Amino acid sequence: MAGPEKTYYITTPIYYVNDDPHIGHAYTTLACDVLARFKRLDGYDVKFLTGTDEHGQKVEKSALAAGMEPKAFTDKVSRNFRDLDALLNFSNDDFIRTTEERHYKAVQHLWRRLVERDQIYPGSYAGWYAVRDEAFYTEAELTKGPGGKNIAPSGAEVEWVEEPSYFFKLSEWQDRLLQFYEENPGFILPKSRRNEVTSFVKGGLLDLSVSRTAFKWGVPVPGGDNHIIYVWLDALTNYLTAVGYPQTDSGEYAAYWPADLHMVGKDILRFHAVYWPAFLMAAELPTPKRVFAHGWWTNEGRKISKSLGNVIKPCDLVEKYGVDQVRYFLLREVPFGNDGDFSHQAMVNRVNSELANDFGNLAQRTLSMIHKNCGAAVPDPGDLTEDDQALLAGVHGLLGALRGKMEVQAFNEALEAMWEQIRAANGYVDRQAPWKLKNDDPERMKTVLYALAETIRHMAILLQPFMPDSCARMLDQLGVKEGNRAFQHLGAGNALAPGTVLPKPEGVFPRYVEDDG
Repeated sequence: MAGPEKTYYITTPIYYVNDDPHIGHAYTTLACDVLARFKRLDGYDVKFLTGTDEHGQKVEKSALAAGMEPKAFTDKVSRNFRDLDALLNFSNDDFIRTTEERHYKAVQHLWRRLVERDQIYPGSYAGWYAVRDEAFYTEAELTKGPGGKNIAPSGAEVEWVEEPSYFFKLSEWQDRLLQFYEENPGFILPKSRRNEVTSFVKGGLLDLSVSRTAFKWGVPVPGGDNHIIYVWLDALTNYLTAVGYPQTDSGEYAAYWPADLHMVGKDILRFHAVYWPAFLMAAELPTPKRVFAHGWWTNEGRKISKSLGNVIKPCDLVEKYGVDQVRYFLLREVPFGNDGDFSHQAMVNRVNSELANDFGNLAQRTLSMIHKNCGAAVPDPGDLTEDDQALLAGVHGLLGALRGKMEVQAFNEALEAMWEQIRAANGYVDRQAPWKLKNDDPERMKTVLYALAETIRHMAILLQPFMPDSCARMLDQLGVKEGNRAFQHLGAGNALAPGTVLPKPEGVFPRYVEDDG
């Protein structure tokens, strides 16, 4: 096992089980999966967590509408999220459900810890509550909707709630949070989101209601007279549960906490960047190192909603385009953190121009020439020219640049850096014209094909986090053994061995052809 300095703990939010998974869920988990795979290939001991948030009034209502008991309902819908993990080839190490016994134990322990530190007190709550968001809103945050109904910033309808409640002393943590943001400028990314959070906290924090009595589906407050722990305090604690909390002196907690990265959608940033660090500080526990809030997708320029009937189902995309093609597109199309617009034309363009033409064709024609003209074995190169050396130097220098980009979750920039090298390799092919060298200078042809094959090896290894199956097939065709596919094997000491017999090449990235029917 790697040393402590080489551990990495990454989490998705736990997804609310009142509905089936959609492209937003896939996008968040995909980003975590790619980063987890990158870190593993780079020698880190990674813990990658995802799961489902199964408590709260919204779930209770959804279960009732489906004619089911809450536990049976959550069992069914939680399975859909596990199926999503399998569908898109996610490599999570753990899948947590808030209905698990280990989670009840962790949440109630954290509650007691906050009570012991005089951070929770009894009172009565009266205010605006959005069941859809499971969130409280102030009067100033609301707008008027159709029929004069009050609407939260998220678009959810709010209702006036009055009930006994326990409160967390959030107001006491305003200055400490602002100091924390200033001392840790990388805690919230992208920067625009950090500015939003800072502005919100500077506007003043009120104590937070952290229990409900209007429903029963949740973790009971210890000795709390029928109070249920507020769903967000319950849900956020999952990140601790999964590393063995309340045990803190050994095991996974000691190895992985604090989390290196909580990946979330921008709509739940406040919970993760304000409430969560405040809870942890109040409990005298370390805070996570970063919260990254990414943007939302629209569909062909329109907001995605069930009422419009334009929800994008990951299974439909995979069936139409392929798993790795979908994985590539979602992290290639827009700068990560920004909102993005999904269009089938953009998807087809990426699949055909970048995967099939740029990378797929580069590999196919290189390996086909090796198969036909080099005895189906890795050729033995001669002396390298400046052009050969420049091509190989470009790929040899990629890993360092990629580390920097992945460290700040700039996935599309990482892919662009790799595509610059792929385009450079295609330019090299055009200049060197190995098909002409076949007759004019066969020894030079071997050197050119070797340089290209070695370039493809580098690119296939580096692209594994984004397109694991496709890159595995490409590395198989290059004769690279499974034990030689981590980043530590990128160096010259692990270059392709001349004489290695290669299988007959097969295309890895087919062109997408529109169905005329």
